[in-house]
Amino acid sequence: MDTPCVFQAQLESGGPSFMPTQLVVVPPLVVAALGGKAAKRVVGTLNGYPVRLGLLPLAGGGRYLMVNKDICRAAAIQIGQHITVSIAPDPHPDAVDVPQELAEALAAWPEAEQQFSAYSASYRRAIAQHVATGKLAETRARRAVEMAERLALGRNPFRKE
Repeated sequence: MDTPCVFQAQLESGGPSFMPTQLVVVPPLVVAALGGKAAKRVVGTLNGYPVRLGLLPLAGGGRYLMVNKDICRAAAIQIGQHITVSIAPDPHPDAVDVPQELAEALAAWPEAEQQFSAYSASYRRAIAQHVATGKLAETRARRAVEMAERLALGRNPFRKE
């Protein structure tokens, strides 16, 4: 990992209007040190909690990190709090953390695994997150099978047809 950029920031309310969430605005000098507009994903810590996030564009310029409620809970941070952020460019920006349930479903269905691999990294992350966010093991397993079935049949994994 490159030398991380460390800065203090306030966790703010914000994000896209359709998805209220929390965010951390990344200072322009830090964005420049990370590679400017070329930097799309980062790894690091929020108050010592390890994260792997997208570096998203702000309206009117600038960049921010979107922090979901699960990360806030795990990092013990809340809106309005000043936090220590340490980030560096992600050495593997296209890597996707696939939950076990989805990995098993894809391994059992080669056609699904082939379709899954054909999608962009961001779309694969969305599929993996949809499966991983199920609270119950049964929900995660059901979602994994549904996604694998739709992928194997060449359908959009998020549309019930």
